[in-house]
Amino acid sequence: MSVPLAERIRPKNLDDYLSQQHLLGEQGALRTQLKSGVLPSMILWGPPGTGKTTLATIIATQSGRPFHQLSAVDSGVAAVREVIEKAKKADTLFSTKNPILFIDEIHRFSKSQQDSLLGAVEKGWVTLIGATTENPSFEVIPALLSRSQVYILKSFSKKDLEDLLHRAISVDAILSAIDIELKETEALIQLSGGDARKLLNTLELVVLSEVSEDKKSAKVIITNDLVSQKVQKNTVRYDKTGDQHYDIISAFIKSIRGSDPNAAVYWLARMIEGGEDVKFIARRLLILASEDIGMANPNALLLATSTFQAVAAIGYPEARIILSQCTIYLATSPKSNASYAAIGKAQQLVRQTGDLSIPLSIRNAPTKLMKELGYGQNYQYAHNYEGNFTPHEFMPEEIIGTSLYEPGKNAKESNLKMYLTSLWGNKYKF
Repeated sequence: MSVPLAERIRPKNLDDYLSQQHLLGEQGALRTQLKSGVLPSMILWGPPGTGKTTLATIIATQSGRPFHQLSAVDSGVAAVREVIEKAKKADTLFSTKNPILFIDEIHRFSKSQQDSLLGAVEKGWVTLIGATTENPSFEVIPALLSRSQVYILKSFSKKDLEDLLHRAISVDAILSAIDIELKETEALIQLSGGDARKLLNTLELVVLSEVSEDKKSAKVIITNDLVSQKVQKNTVRYDKTGDQHYDIISAFIKSIRGSDPNAAVYWLARMIEGGEDVKFIARRLLILASEDIGMANPNALLLATSTFQAVAAIGYPEARIILSQCTIYLATSPKSNASYAAIGKAQQLVRQTGDLSIPLSIRNAPTKLMKELGYGQNYQYAHNYEGNFTPHEFMPEEIIGTSLYEPGKNAKESNLKMYLTSLWGNKYKF
């Protein structure tokens, strides 16, 4: 059988299209556009298997427009220009049926390839529909992005996927001829990773592996155990250069920041199973140790530094244990972003005030001329005073008394606040 199940039951119209009701429901943006007859160029952004190609085809069919499809993987500027030239020749003054140019994986186009689309899109020779699994903010050039609407396709819900399974066994010519009972669907859905194409093709693999040529009438009962037997291992959907990469590391960092070691270790496991670079994970732990824990527990940075050195030396699989230990330590540590906030405020202040003059008393005076000009004059050397402190002025005159570091509300920084107040009194608002 040459045509996969996912292709055989590909929806032909919006009513057959499952999911994406925020776009295709009665009040959905795309359905409204189709009804109006005014179709903008657009970028369809969503995970694999959410129906981007199918949707583009349906849009072309229902709008009555010529449809040209290119894949960014194997098409270059020449192929794009050829389609555009055809569209220009077919264009008439009063025609609103300009062709649709669908480019799959448009994020793989280089800047120059994307530039070649601009004129045709701007002049309306073609209506561009680009499909991408990557964030178009990063992967599509600004000029093209500004001329297109971005529509986000969501991962299929569990109900959507179950509905799709039932639809497949009832409408497909091959599967509908087989007595199939969907007793359990959890394994199929888990293996799919939310990818409808993968779900359908896995279903077909399981069913046909149970039905031999001489036993066409045999009943196939789909259970989790049967699916697990037929499909050896689920490959974790994790693109180390794509949105999965950024979304999962974001979930990982937010879980640690939110003091949830269980969620943090889960997202760590997702990255490890997906083959994420061990140094990338360790670098992010290093940053977090200072940004989100900082002075609340200075040892966090020391452990994160040791973790980076250790995992770089030993690599997988043992590095997972060290990463887990560091992750749990950071997640269960008291938190403070005071150091992070302080440098942010300081940089903003520098941008606002420019290069303020350095007080003469704290300037270096290596030459006789500098000393004569007052460099270093009246500097009070802290170690010459009791407690190794004297209330000298270190800030430029224009910003004296400006408070940038505000101790966080945790045990360590509460003690620091008391100490700094004992030194500086009310000069700074701690």
